[in-house]
Amino acid sequence: MRSFAPWALSLLGVAGQVSAADAETSSDVISLKQEDFNDFVAANGLVLAEFFAPWCGHCKALAPKYEEAATELKAKNIPLVKVDCTEEEQLCQEQGVSGYPTLKVFRGLDDVKPYQGARQADAIVSYMVKQSLPAVSAVTEETLEDFKTLDKIAIVGYFAEDDSESAEAYTSFAESQRDNYLFGSINDPAIASAEGVKQPSIVLYKDFDEKKAIYDGALEAEALLSWVKTASTPLVGEVGPETYSGYITAGIPLAYIFAETAEERTKFAEEFKPIAEKQKGAINIATIDAKAFGAHAGNLNLDPKTFPAFAIQDPAKNAKYPFDQSKEISAKDVGKFIQDVLDGKVEPSIKSEPIPETQEGHVTVVVAHSYKDLVIENDKDVLLEFYAPWCGHCKALAPKYEELAELYASNAEFAGKVTIAKIDATANDVPDSITGFPTIKLFPADSKNEPVEYSGSRTVEDLASFVKENGKYGIDAYAAPASDAQDEKAADAESPSEAEPSKKPEHDEL
Repeated sequence: MRSFAPWALSLLGVAGQVSAADAETSSDVISLKQEDFNDFVAANGLVLAEFFAPWCGHCKALAPKYEEAATELKAKNIPLVKVDCTEEEQLCQEQGVSGYPTLKVFRGLDDVKPYQGARQADAIVSYMVKQSLPAVSAVTEETLEDFKTLDKIAIVGYFAEDDSESAEAYTSFAESQRDNYLFGSINDPAIASAEGVKQPSIVLYKDFDEKKAIYDGALEAEALLSWVKTASTPLVGEVGPETYSGYITAGIPLAYIFAETAEERTKFAEEFKPIAEKQKGAINIATIDAKAFGAHAGNLNLDPKTFPAFAIQDPAKNAKYPFDQSKEISAKDVGKFIQDVLDGKVEPSIKSEPIPETQEGHVTVVVAHSYKDLVIENDKDVLLEFYAPWCGHCKALAPKYEELAELYASNAEFAGKVTIAKIDATANDVPDSITGFPTIKLFPADSKNEPVEYSGSRTVEDLASFVKENGKYGIDAYAAPASDAQDEKAADAESPSEAEPSKKPEHDEL
């Protein structure tokens, strides 16, 4: 039930007012405070709690979706609660809240885990329904049809009553995936026969495409999970905030069809279904709203202003394959393009700045087209900074990073062994996983395929120490050049009382 306060006020004008308390009681989300939180959680078997701050933009965006989910879950006796952390600071500290909104699933006060689903009403409902059931629910002839509709995906294992080995393997798999899927089990051979399956079999019921898929392979967790992911993905789905993560972590390439209208997306979905059926398990195909998410086309090396458009992303290889935007998006032509990409006949698109004609300064500038030569295919320890031009921390690091590079450049003995480099990760495609800026990695000369990420303080001395400790050559950037060392040794011999110990320059930490 949604709050009726705005509707009532619009009718009554100044003739009446709705109090904050009245508006609160109209909500199906229960507000809790320090004094009643523990008692409420202890009295309910399953609770979803949101810890929020009124000023938080993400909390405001979640509010109507959380309310909608609370209304639906109320009928299933699964309460959704909220705690205002600006008023209940001690309670939020006790619950380890460090950001807003934080959502946690409580099964009593001693069994708490973070909510792992999407922040959408249907996702919250789906996730909490799964949490309310055992890992594997016993399904009967009378409850089977209802069980199939409890969620978009419902998985049922059909096992003979004396087949404990299969049942145990299935239960173990269900335990590992209970946050993601709904599992049931039936041991009645008559029901299996009516469903057109043999024992043992696993059936995945869904509310789209062919409605169900049957697995009769070995009950090995890895193979079974791969099948479930493939079978539970629509032939041609739609990429959005709720589905993006699932597509990217599916382990296979994702093909995007960018279109600006719902009518176009529906049309393309129908045209591409035969291709999706043919390539099922090798690639996922999905439409995407170009008006809402057109900027993502630029991430795939497409022109983000020209639609419809098509591109393939292979997250495992960090590779992108944009389809020629001057050509029409036809199922026939794009189908051939998909096959060519899968067959390795299409080179991935690489966004790159021009290779600098000359290197200015001591920090080597790397671009996508020079990445292999300067970072991978050489015998140097390469410290590489992945930066963004707009990043304040990157700007603050720049003079110290230049100073670090100068330490190595000033000693001829180090020149062929250590490179201090940087790459603009917003203007160049990089084969590395970058989650923030700046990211600094050392590519040792003897293990380029195992770069070491730097996590220390951003001082010149600490960075130099990192290169020394993790590089192949173990070079100390502060070691004096051989000629200087000989001069110092001679000077010490002539006048030891006047010789001063060498000192490392002092540097302020960022």
